[in-house]
Amino acid sequence: MTFTAQATTPMRPQTGPAKGAALLSLGLAGILGGVITGQTLAGYALLAAGIGLLTASGAVIYGQMLLSRRQRNRRLLAAEFMANDPGLCFTTDDLGRITFANDHAETRLRPDMGATLASVLQDMLANPGTTLNRMQIRAEGLGGAMEEISTRRGHVRLTVTALGAGAFAWRIEEFTDVRVRTGPMAQLPMLTAGRSGAILSMNEAARSFVGGRVRGLEEVFPEAPLRTGQIVPVLHGDGTYPCFVMESQANAGKREIFFLPSNMDAEPQDAEWAGFDGLPVAVLRLAGGGEIIQSNRLARDLLGLERTDGITLQKVLEGLGRPVGDWLEDARLGRGLSKSEFLRLKSAESETFVQVSLGRVDEPTGPTLIAILHDATELKSLEAQFVQSQKMQAIGELAGGVAHDFNNLLTAISGHCDLLMLRHDQGDSDYADLVQITQNANRAAALVGQLLAFSRKQTLRPEVLDLRETLADLTHLLNRLVGEKVSLTLIHDPVLKNIRADKRQLEQVLMNLVVNARDAMPNGGEIRIETGIKRLEEPLARDRATVPAGEYITVRVSDKGCGIPQDKLQKVFEPFFTTKRTGEGTGLGLSTAYGIVKQSGGYIFVDSVVGQGTDFSLMFPVYLNQSDLPQLQSKAPEKASAPQMSREEGVILLVEDEAPVRAFASRALKLRGYTVLEAGTGEEAIDLLSDDDLNVDLFVSDVIMPGMDGPSWVRLARETRPDVRVVFVSGYAEDALDDSSDPVTNSVFLPKPFSLNGLLDAVHEQLANHSTASAIP
Repeated sequence: MTFTAQATTPMRPQTGPAKGAALLSLGLAGILGGVITGQTLAGYALLAAGIGLLTASGAVIYGQMLLSRRQRNRRLLAAEFMANDPGLCFTTDDLGRITFANDHAETRLRPDMGATLASVLQDMLANPGTTLNRMQIRAEGLGGAMEEISTRRGHVRLTVTALGAGAFAWRIEEFTDVRVRTGPMAQLPMLTAGRSGAILSMNEAARSFVGGRVRGLEEVFPEAPLRTGQIVPVLHGDGTYPCFVMESQANAGKREIFFLPSNMDAEPQDAEWAGFDGLPVAVLRLAGGGEIIQSNRLARDLLGLERTDGITLQKVLEGLGRPVGDWLEDARLGRGLSKSEFLRLKSAESETFVQVSLGRVDEPTGPTLIAILHDATELKSLEAQFVQSQKMQAIGELAGGVAHDFNNLLTAISGHCDLLMLRHDQGDSDYADLVQITQNANRAAALVGQLLAFSRKQTLRPEVLDLRETLADLTHLLNRLVGEKVSLTLIHDPVLKNIRADKRQLEQVLMNLVVNARDAMPNGGEIRIETGIKRLEEPLARDRATVPAGEYITVRVSDKGCGIPQDKLQKVFEPFFTTKRTGEGTGLGLSTAYGIVKQSGGYIFVDSVVGQGTDFSLMFPVYLNQSDLPQLQSKAPEKASAPQMSREEGVILLVEDEAPVRAFASRALKLRGYTVLEAGTGEEAIDLLSDDDLNVDLFVSDVIMPGMDGPSWVRLARETRPDVRVVFVSGYAEDALDDSSDPVTNSVFLPKPFSLNGLLDAVHEQLANHSTASAIP
């Protein structure tokens, strides 16, 4: 039963006729004592006290008479009001004895005058004595109380009003539980249980099936724990009977349990499943081959069907890997019933997932299946987001690793090509071929840069940019990209502020977006690029990203093309995802743009309507103070040109785990005149430096190596050689060198692939800085 509790107040002390009688007795005793004592001081005192008590007793008795009259009038007035009330109405004394019952209560319950109200309500409430006593105590303190109680027949509302000391008016309203008492559900056994498993109420169908009232769930379901959504044995007569059981949560932690007999020989089948449509969960009854025999309302709503006659489960739902028919066949044979499956709804416009659990029922005509359906769309959506996050992280790490290996290869290719160019002048027939090799190596390096941009591990070279100038410089190239059928329109905010970004990478983003907009309009149209300023007074939450409050420069690239379907809109930034036909796109353009924008501290969003067009919006923080720009130590990639050699001196320790890169760098440095010591690992470098007589002017080291990495061995070496400067090289981004807790001072970073001139210039600059620092007294 479900109780709506009210605040409790302790019972107040009462006055009654007993007090008046006691005072009268004391007064008479006092007068008698005074007469016996005679004309003495004590006698006069007793006589005076007796007269006073006698007077007080008279006042008390008179007050009680008035109080009784008022209470009697209240009871009569209450009885007059309650006589024709449609509810069950009573008045009782403080012991709960009935002093009045209206006509409806007389007809419905036939109470005896003087009987307790608790005994009269015994068939209506599970524990009426406790309930009535609790309400009476509250009425004495608060003037009234009300509770709503769920019973096997429905709901009962009890109201009590205090009519003064020792008298109470009761009103009882009965409400039929429509879900349980009307329509098909009238034949569905249902019981309500508490947290501890105690049964609070049972409807007539449940009592009839079990054979009477029981106290605990273990007396109905012998197999513990109760398995909801499955066929379990339920006590029936002298044995058990298999029933389909479904549990739902009620108020205040109560459990509502429905059980449906799987097959009853004594009743026709339609009667067995009469309560099926009213079940509080989506349920299907299936034949062994998947044909839907019966469905309830919730199941039809979930599947989007008005009727299920002649429809199979395979026609409505599809498996995410395993065919639905194979799963149903296993379930029919009794295999895999304990594991649910996630299926996709075929007819839904957007992706809708359903979690399906199966139970097997043996019937005379053969086994049938009970399917419990739950809408799992939100669960699968969260799972997809989590998987996508992991996938993007894994692909990002893969892209970074691939880029590192390619950078090593490209360094060796372009480096040895530079060495060959040293032995050929521009008039040589092989010189043009070497230039082609170098240029294509640079193109490959740009492609690797896109992989690093996607993984957000590339080395950016940010600078303060005016987007109006950047777009003006890019306009000629963009117009060539869009062709003759498509027009390009630029709209600028007149007071546009600066941003800080890598100009080359930002141009790459804009070209990718413009090319996509062009491809979305095969018959021609207009592409608009609009710049503006947007101020956020509070953080903006959108597409699982939160943009902090502040001022932003916006770039909007919009078209009126075919648009992107909503179910694919959130996938456009995934690598290798494309809506273009095979051979028309790689699927890396938008993922590269996403990586560049994110690494630049900006945000990119997409809006699209199928048939109306697509808008890509970029947001970059406004750059306000140019003095905050850090001094960049990275060297820009070199263009293909003939290396210039001049003789210099110095001892350089070259540490590189890639043998081709080490061979190229060693030959380049030796050609410049340096003495080169080579090591393949950091440990080898430390062994070489253990010779105190060895003089080294500069360390050139890879950052990421097996065993001890570059920064680690350099820090260890500097314990004895603190003044040696360092040139770090790496195929990873400069972030691989970032160690804010212990930065490596007097070092520069040279990203791979580097050219011969790039390496020699970095080495020359570091040695020159070392000489200048040594010359300062």
